[in-house]
Amino acid sequence: MNRGPYIFLGAFVVLALSWAGSVLANQLGFGAVTPHYDALESASFPGPMPGIAKRGEMVYKDLGCAVCHTQQVRRADVASDIARGWGERASIGRDFIQNKSVQFGSNHIGPDLRNVGARMTDPNKLYRLLYDPGQGVRKPAYRFLFEEQKIVGQASPAALDVAVKPGYEVVPTERARSLVAYLSSLNDTYSYPEVNFVPPAEGEAPPEEEGN
Repeated sequence: MNRGPYIFLGAFVVLALSWAGSVLANQLGFGAVTPHYDALESASFPGPMPGIAKRGEMVYKDLGCAVCHTQQVRRADVASDIARGWGERASIGRDFIQNKSVQFGSNHIGPDLRNVGARMTDPNKLYRLLYDPGQGVRKPAYRFLFEEQKIVGQASPAALDVAVKPGYEVVPTERARSLVAYLSSLNDTYSYPEVNFVPPAEGEAPPEEEGN
């Protein structure tokens, strides 16, 4: 008796159940998460990402920034991300619902960027790091994201404070502006209800919700 079809069917069922449990179930659960509305601030968190930041997210992905940088602040009992100043709290699923594609990354060659918008509030510093990270910094210079142009009349207000040949200036391209807008939007400082949730001790009844 040829048992090949039964073996194939069994293997297929096992793989299908594994996929459903590890991928589909998580996707359905994550897809159900919505922004949290804060009545005191009359706003929802996380807020929608501006269009220019969405374009910058694609630039970030295209440049392969996730090869050297992560975007996930780990808990204090797991790693030293919070002690390093990479975030005020650990990242949670709700932080990422506005991102088209989540760039978790896997290496800490550079600092975690999930909260870089909170750490670096001056966009000019981000432009400068992209153009010239400086000596001793393990980061490539992305000068192709900038243009060197001749000054006609007054200097452009967007010009970088960098040394170039006389009569010329360096200005960011649209890709650079989009990338900096995206990096500036990475700011997970809002404290969601689940961040401060403390599970009840064994045998203790959970706290009643307001309005019950």
